[in-house]
Amino acid sequence: MVLVTGGTGLVGSHLLLKLTRENIAVRALYRSADKISQVKKIFSYYTDDSLSLFNQIEWIQGDILDIPSLENAIVNITQVYHCAAFISFDPSDFKKLERVNREGTANIVNICIAAGINKLCYVSTIGTIGRTLNGETATEETDWTRQNANPYAITKHLAEMEVWRGAQENLNVVIVNPGVILGPGFWDSGSGSFFKTASKGYNYYPPGGSGFISVTDVVTIMTTLMNSNIHSERYILVAENLSYKDVLHKIALTMGKRPPTKPLKFWQLNIGRILDKLKTIFTRSNRTITKNTIYGLKHPSIFNNSKIKQVIKTDFESLDEQITFSSKLFIAEHS
Repeated sequence: MVLVTGGTGLVGSHLLLKLTRENIAVRALYRSADKISQVKKIFSYYTDDSLSLFNQIEWIQGDILDIPSLENAIVNITQVYHCAAFISFDPSDFKKLERVNREGTANIVNICIAAGINKLCYVSTIGTIGRTLNGETATEETDWTRQNANPYAITKHLAEMEVWRGAQENLNVVIVNPGVILGPGFWDSGSGSFFKTASKGYNYYPPGGSGFISVTDVVTIMTTLMNSNIHSERYILVAENLSYKDVLHKIALTMGKRPPTKPLKFWQLNIGRILDKLKTIFTRSNRTITKNTIYGLKHPSIFNNSKIKQVIKTDFESLDEQITFSSKLFIAEHS
C-alpha cells in the first residue's frame, strides 16, 4: 500500500487519481475533512468513473507534525509520497514554514526509517535549485545559497537536508524539484492565480519568468521514479522555460480575453511592496510582494531538464494543451 501526504493539494490530488487508475492500494493523510471534496472535483475533470476511483482511497486523518497519527498512517505501507507543505512567501511566516516543512519532513523521514519503508518520494521546489550567473542554465548541481532566497525556498531546502539524512540511514529516496506546476482546480493559490489574473484582462504583466510543467507530467515522473531502481537522486522537473508574459498571454487568448501588453516596472513593484507591507500591518493579511520576490523577478533562472529526460524516455506534455484544458475548466466554473 502507498501513503500520500498532502493528498488534497494540486499534486497530491492528481497523484491519487493516477494511483487509483492503476489499481494501486492508496492511503491519503488529511488534516481537514472539508478539503477532501476538492479531490473528488479533480477526479471529475478527467473521468466519468470518478466516484468509484475516489472511493478506492483510504482516508486517514492526521498531521505530519503529529507523530502518533503518522505511526497509525504508516501501518502496512511500502511507499510514501510526501507532497504536504505549507506555502507562504511572507517572512513573518518563517517559523511556521520551518516547523511544517522541515520538522514535518523530518517526522516523515523518521517514521519511514522506523517502519522499513521501501522508498520515499519528496516533492520539493525549483526554488531550492541554485541561481546561476551570466545567463547559464541551472542544474541539479548548481550551488544553492540562502542569500536572496524566499522563506519558502529556505525551509524546503532544510527539508531536503532531512531527506538526504534519511538516505544516509539507508532509506531509499528520490527528490523532485518541479517548476511552476500548471493544472486545474486550485484557482486561488499557486499557478491557479495565473488563470484568475488572466481572466480579469489586466493590461500589465510581471517581469521575469520561470520553468513550467504540467501537473500530469509531475505525477507521471514521480510514479516512474518510485517504480524504478533509482534512489538518492534529485531531478529538476521543467518542461519549458517561459516568461510570465508568455504564460499570461497564452491563458488570456484561450479564455478569449485581452492579453497583457505592458510590463510592470521595478519602481512600480517597489512601491507595491511598500503598500503591501502597510496593508499587512493594518489588515494582518499575508504579504505578497517582498524584496526577495522582486529579486527573483529581476534575476530569473533558466533551468536544465536534461537529467530527468535521460531517465524518463518520454516527451513532456504540451503546456499549450494543459493551459487550454485548465482554462476551459476555469471558465466553466466561473461563468
